[in-house]
Amino acid sequence: MLTFLIWLLLFILCWPVALIALFLYPIVWLLLLPFRIVGIAVGGVLELLRAMLFLPARLLGGPRRAH
Repeated sequence: MLTFLIWLLLFILCWPVALIALFLYPIVWLLLLPFRIVGIAVGGVLELLRAMLFLPARLLGGPRRAH
């Protein structure tokens, strides 16, 4: 909602820049999509490594804490 309000303010102040931003936003989103996918994959690998690292402590009944 805040993004839309900022875009409306930009549209009122400088409508050509707002229209350019409106048309470029989907292209930029598509260009950044692979980086988001890589970020999700790296996060998953790090969580897997963390789980493997703490597995012996969990098997031995170490203290548990909430995430």
